[in-house]
Amino acid sequence: MSHTLLARWGSTLERSGSQRALIHASTQETISFSELDHRAKAWSDQWSKELATLSGKAVIFAVANSSLWFEISLSLFRAGAIAVPVDSAEPLSAQRELASALRAGALWEGDRLVLLDEKNSPRRFRHPGTSLIKLTSGSTGQPRPLIFTDQQLIADAEQVMSTMGIASQDLNYALIPFGHSYGLGNLSLPLLIAGVPVVCGTAALPRAIADDFARWKPTVFAGVPALFRALASSTDLRLDSLRLAISAGAPLSPEIATAFHHQFGRRIHSFYGSSETGGITFDRDGDGALHGTVGTALDGVRLTLLSGQRLQVSSAAVVTQGNRRRHQGEGAWVMADRVTQDVAGKLTLLGRRGSTVKIAGRRLELAEVSARLKKVPGVSEVWVGVSGTADNTLGAAVVSDRPVNELRRDLLALLPAWKVPRKWLRLENFPLTQRGKLDTATLRAALFPPATDGANSVR
Repeated sequence: MSHTLLARWGSTLERSGSQRALIHASTQETISFSELDHRAKAWSDQWSKELATLSGKAVIFAVANSSLWFEISLSLFRAGAIAVPVDSAEPLSAQRELASALRAGALWEGDRLVLLDEKNSPRRFRHPGTSLIKLTSGSTGQPRPLIFTDQQLIADAEQVMSTMGIASQDLNYALIPFGHSYGLGNLSLPLLIAGVPVVCGTAALPRAIADDFARWKPTVFAGVPALFRALASSTDLRLDSLRLAISAGAPLSPEIATAFHHQFGRRIHSFYGSSETGGITFDRDGDGALHGTVGTALDGVRLTLLSGQRLQVSSAAVVTQGNRRRHQGEGAWVMADRVTQDVAGKLTLLGRRGSTVKIAGRRLELAEVSARLKKVPGVSEVWVGVSGTADNTLGAAVVSDRPVNELRRDLLALLPAWKVPRKWLRLENFPLTQRGKLDTATLRAALFPPATDGANSVR
């Protein structure tokens, strides 16, 4: 059972019970901390028979941002079950497949808690304090479970709040999902352990966001670059109550950061993290996006540069179960990203390790092409890849309003011709996954369609 997490929730109730905890912007419903706890206990009572069998077992639930997300989570913590939040848009068939792969004990099917067949021998987690499983696809595209204790989840949230100056006097604006690693550290856990209230946004549309800000006056907005781009591209919008804008999930381009600052008079602070580690770095002064950095280590996080421009992250929030890199309960994780760090401790991301490919028999670092292309005027986002066919055609997808022939010409001034992509895809916006990250599978399919692989293309 998550004794520590529930104890922190109990303290939150004592301090802030009658205060607002959660707002549904779409329905204008406001729920206090005490009411949220009452709803969680009612949910527990309704499914008490099922919950009585789920101690130590994983329970999968796909729920959109709402009070129900907290009702289910608190109920599972109290029952000693292991919460496994997944994307609310995940089809039920995929949830069932995931439940089978994880040997889960139960699945929330939207209106009922369904116990899974005991013949499949549901796994029982016996590690003390185990409370939640994050799912990350990494570079494989296949869900990979990361098992966390309540202490690790609390550590992540405390490191985030301490570094970013987030407190119970703030009001978080939530469009990123509560159950994603970013949402857990910045939204869900701060509400549970520190009484930081949250407003569930109406929709991820600029006018809807501005209307929510005008009505509810949130002070902290944890978003992704695509949301800030859409806001910066709109006119006649105001975000007067905003004091802290945080961007994570993908690199934030200087163009977006500059346009947002010009439009709203607020800097966007870059935030770098991962499912395995929680938060890693934060751009405290808001200059990071303008200079290509993602800030310095969060409070409580230690960064170690290893050979090959690898980064090791150590803190009390890093996953330890199944992780060989740990010391006295603290986890350490070596990131897949290549990085550099300046004398001020600011981190610059260079791209993923293992991105070296062969083009016409010569080795090429995809991160180099991407970095050079980002320097071309008018380019706000970049993805570079190869076709994977016999000739391994190099291609680039860009967000830009400039013609491709101009982009290619400017890139030729920065790179030798053999390093310049042969295939190009120009888009207004990059596609994102449900986790708010770049949808590389969709980009690859659009850039390298099977019927035309190896041919030049301009879009």
